Amino acid sequence: MIRTTFRTPGFGRLFAGLTASMFGDSLMLIVLSMWVKTLTGSNGAAGLTFLWMTAPALLAPLFGYIVDRVARRTFLVVANVASAAMMLPLLLVHDAGDVWIVYAVAFCYGTSFVVVPAALNGLLKEMLAEDVLVEANASLSVTREALRLVGPLLGAATFAFVGGGAVAMVDAATFLCAAVAIAGLRAGDRPEPAGQPQHWRAEVVEGATFIRRTPVLLHTTLALALALLVIGFAESAVYAVVEAFDKPVTFVGPLLTVQGAGAVASGLLASRIVRRFGEPATVIVGLLVTSLGLAGVVAAQQTWELLVTVAVLGAGLPLVIVAFNTLLQKRTPGRLMGRVSTSVEVLTTTPQALSIATGALLVTLLDYRTIFALMTLGTFVAAGYLALTLRGRLTMTAGSEAPADPDVVAGTVLADPPTVTTLLPDQEVADETSWATGRQPEPSR
Repeated sequence: MIRTTFRTPGFGRLFAGLTASMFGDSLMLIVLSMWVKTLTGSNGAAGLTFLWMTAPALLAPLFGYIVDRVARRTFLVVANVASAAMMLPLLLVHDAGDVWIVYAVAFCYGTSFVVVPAALNGLLKEMLAEDVLVEANASLSVTREALRLVGPLLGAATFAFVGGGAVAMVDAATFLCAAVAIAGLRAGDRPEPAGQPQHWRAEVVEGATFIRRTPVLLHTTLALALALLVIGFAESAVYAVVEAFDKPVTFVGPLLTVQGAGAVASGLLASRIVRRFGEPATVIVGLLVTSLGLAGVVAAQQTWELLVTVAVLGAGLPLVIVAFNTLLQKRTPGRLMGRVSTSVEVLTTTPQALSIATGALLVTLLDYRTIFALMTLGTFVAAGYLALTLRGRLTMTAGSEAPADPDVVAGTVLADPPTVTTLLPDQEVADETSWATGRQPEPSR
């Protein structure tokens, strides 16, 4: 199936461009918070970098409305060029008084993380047959995690020797590479056909309405939101972990590399697991593995034990990301892909932002083991919630897929009904970087 995916016209070119962009991510994301930590000496201030990065999700539905009205290819080219330009202000950062510039760039980075995956989801749905979407998502996920084997180390080393400005320029160059690659595609050259005319406010919230009326997507999204409500604590707590093990701040780089190794190992199996058990069940497995890794951080006494548990933590993430992105792409009509993707961003990133802000406070009050114990419990509860709400609906195999009835959203029959990806025998018709999360569930920028 992976060979079939890469034989699809244009996918190899798209993959090459996204790989360049993901390499830039692997360098830059850790450097932003590391830069703030170096300038201020504050774990909380470093963690707040990710809060600024998640803040644009509050405007996500409006972004989605725009994404669904512009040709996917054009939107992605412009967005990547703009993302390259947003790196330039980092050349002006020199001391603690310039931290606000890092935060401003983090906000712009977060905007890129909202709009680019939304358009990319639509482009992938347009380019690829539905039965190979999971392989495309798995290929992108494995590549992203593989880059973590070297990216964080290179980013940390470059930052240590020549400063964050150099890393920013490399990241800007990778955005431009992605823009050039996407500009050469033939797919995505025209906007999706619009549905029946509605008031613009109704169209902005149409993605959220679709999620609310699609139980499997709703409950899976809410489960991720529950997990992210606590996992965001790690953005600040990771620096407390590094200090407790008497390591320099740059040791976060090796931790990300080890996490990437675990993620690559599970990512190579992700598409097989999704095909065998279905998307929601795979999300549950991924959350449970993540919970096990978080618990291991609590128990670790030696550095090697910490590294092993971080690898386990990394192994859970691709399962969640690949399964959720495939579920989202299959269940969502093309004309709504931008708005549904960005609505998911709101539902998952808002609790993540609250979690990051809370974590920045908790790291000053609690031992890191207590914080990671809370994260373990919250992630386990999220897996349990999804298992309970979708009980009896998780036994889908590749051979049992059946077409869905047309989904009804806000009283309008959708022009592009999705295919059921999980067996829902009693479903009413139309009734988704950071150290711990790897940047919320999205295929790439």
